[in-house]
Amino acid sequence: MRRDPKTLVVIGAQWGDEGKGKIVDLLAERSDIIVRFQGGNNAGHTLVVGGEKTVLHLVPSGVLHHGKTCVIANGVVVDPLVLLDEIDALRRRGFLARDEDLRISEQVHLILPYHKAIDLARERLRGQGRIGTTGRGIGPAYEDKMARIGIRIVDLLEEDTFREKLSANLEEKNAYLRSILGEDAFAFDGIFESYRTIGERLRPHVADTSRLLDREIRSGKRVLFEGAQGTMLDVDHGTYPFVTSSNCVSGAVFAGSGIAPGLLGRSLGITKAYTTRVGSGPFPTELDGAIGDRLRRDGDEYGATTGRARRCGWFDAVVVRHAVRLSGLDGLAITKLDVLAGLDPLRICVAYRSGESTIDHVPAGTRALARAEPVYEDWPGFGSLSSVGRLEELPANARRYLDRITELTGAPVRIVSVGARREDTIVIDDPFAWAAGAKPGCEPNNLH
Repeated sequence: MRRDPKTLVVIGAQWGDEGKGKIVDLLAERSDIIVRFQGGNNAGHTLVVGGEKTVLHLVPSGVLHHGKTCVIANGVVVDPLVLLDEIDALRRRGFLARDEDLRISEQVHLILPYHKAIDLARERLRGQGRIGTTGRGIGPAYEDKMARIGIRIVDLLEEDTFREKLSANLEEKNAYLRSILGEDAFAFDGIFESYRTIGERLRPHVADTSRLLDREIRSGKRVLFEGAQGTMLDVDHGTYPFVTSSNCVSGAVFAGSGIAPGLLGRSLGITKAYTTRVGSGPFPTELDGAIGDRLRRDGDEYGATTGRARRCGWFDAVVVRHAVRLSGLDGLAITKLDVLAGLDPLRICVAYRSGESTIDHVPAGTRALARAEPVYEDWPGFGSLSSVGRLEELPANARRYLDRITELTGAPVRIVSVGARREDTIVIDDPFAWAAGAKPGCEPNNLH
């Protein structure tokens, strides 16, 4: 195996919602295979192609390019009903024409109706202490995976195995739902019959995706790994407990897709030119007034999955530097730079003040981060970016802003998005060129 495989992982460098879908869609044109390796349908990747908006929750964002193979790898938890709806909607538009266009790992764990009921009931009982879950059953499904009672798609396709596992799980889940959560129980027959039928519809897509990916990477195929959520929602490295239920950093690629560490080439972090987060939890640079409202309005900051309004704030270099270190990011893609047009001054958080001390890292304690006060630098604003198509056409102040982000985070800016459409993207360095071993920064260009 050569030292520089043509593989690239794209992850969120903030609290999710960074615009990964658009960047993955752009890079998918240069890829052979696009892989989701963690999370579930709590993710929502929004794409605008030819003026048409598409929101994907499970199928990788590369699906809008014909002739690509999309893979849902073993680290994902799958709600079969959501996946079938997504497949059907895409097929009505002419995508996923062949079964082999979508491959689903035989080892993915399934989200079943009792997972969603437990998720919603727990959040209701937390009251003011709720963590902001989407209620999609993601966490309870991962819990069952770790407790070794989860039901995988390979189990669903073996009738006797599915019957045995579902029966045992319902006995436990129904007791918990009735006695602890005060919810109704689920009947075995309804779930068994309906999900057995669903399994047969999904059967043509099911494969050993770990072996498939190993073979294709070693043959020289370009493989793009698409992360969900963001670094600050990582279950280990994020603002716990206000996090998702999986690992969102680049290291999750290996366990989540079943490839060896030597098969990953480079990593790209996606970050907005400002900061947002959805749900509860500490957010040092949050803006509660008119500027926050303007960012939310102009950036259309509403969740693609839940529709919830996102909390908005200034760019937090401490958070992105945290992501760069954890994932060894080789570069950044900056999205929604255009949303900042007309704001003056622009502020960048360069550190936190905690009592008498100044810290340059994200503290592990939730209370400590909630008490942290951002230390800001002010930078001059810039005007409209509506006619910008190349890096050289960006206003000088916009370029200075990007240069400062590079200095503060330690990761060079490789891609800049100045609008919602595919074509509103400036590619400074082709990520697959440097993923294959070329020296970054040698030939600025646009992929499209």
